[in-house]
Amino acid sequence: MSGDGDNGGGIGGAAGDGPRDRAGTTQSARAAAGPDTGADVGMDTGTDTGAGVGTDTGAVVGADVGMDTGTAARLQKLFEGHRLTPTQRRIAHCMVRRAADAPFLSSVELAELAGVSQPSVTRFAVALGFDGYPALRRHLREVAPTDKPGDTGSYNEYQQAVQAEIDNLRHLAASLADPSPVIEAGRLFAASRPLPVLGLRAATAQAAGFSYFARKVHPDVRLLDEGGTMLTDRIDAAVRAGASALLCFALPRHPREVVDALEYARTAGLTVVTVADSAFAPVAHHTDLLLPAPVGTGLAFDTACAPMLLGRVLLEAMCDALPDAQARLEEFDARAAARGLFVE
Repeated sequence: MSGDGDNGGGIGGAAGDGPRDRAGTTQSARAAAGPDTGADVGMDTGTDTGAGVGTDTGAVVGADVGMDTGTAARLQKLFEGHRLTPTQRRIAHCMVRRAADAPFLSSVELAELAGVSQPSVTRFAVALGFDGYPALRRHLREVAPTDKPGDTGSYNEYQQAVQAEIDNLRHLAASLADPSPVIEAGRLFAASRPLPVLGLRAATAQAAGFSYFARKVHPDVRLLDEGGTMLTDRIDAAVRAGASALLCFALPRHPREVVDALEYARTAGLTVVTVADSAFAPVAHHTDLLLPAPVGTGLAFDTACAPMLLGRVLLEAMCDALPDAQARLEEFDARAAARGLFVE
């Protein structure tokens, strides 16, 4: 599919909202997790009213994979069917993203990476049916490759962040081996007139980038990039105008408004497709089709190359489902040339 060659549109990697310590865990996430013996314990022992993992979520496509896609798939399978608390889902998310390292991490190291307390890791292992974390780690070593991944200690922190993003893109490529979910999403977007696209805070750039290009081929794309009481009104307006689907970009830290908006959108009859950083993201329970694309967490602010690229893949799928997409692009190119819109 040819375009106008305008590859800008403010769609660079979206940044996360919270500063990080040098271990790569957001300080704000640590605050949310609570001290080792404080709020985090309450979170683990309280009733989980959110989504569980696996069958409790919407349709989840592809593994939110770590360094080893096979290990990640086994981890995902291990977590399926268990009703996990929000803190336990955070640990599961961390383990899947660090799949190659998971069998070798101590409970303290895993707690540090996930931004939770060490006792939370122990309770997580028990929730999965193991006697404790050592038993869980022993199980992972039995079913995972025995060699630790290659040493990247010679890289500085900036190189490590780039390498992590390269890995994220490889994992995205692996998840697209089955293109049917993306094709289905493209069909849903093409059929929805209008098409609302939601993205708040860190995900605003991803939603804006998708909307910018989608408007070149889709007759009515509506960007929802501001929260507040007007957000529900704009969803209502899209439904009244004939919308049948909604695309959401959801990146950490996940705003409560996004979760509430998706719940409302489904109640209003929209089919929700979400690009999220993980299959364990808080939005999963309020999504009909979830497409995971991992984010990088090695810098002070998250990097989101994989979600951005997945957005472009979804654009391609939508173009394939729109019979007049190529004609619209050619018409735009002709008008742009006549106006001298771009510098050659």
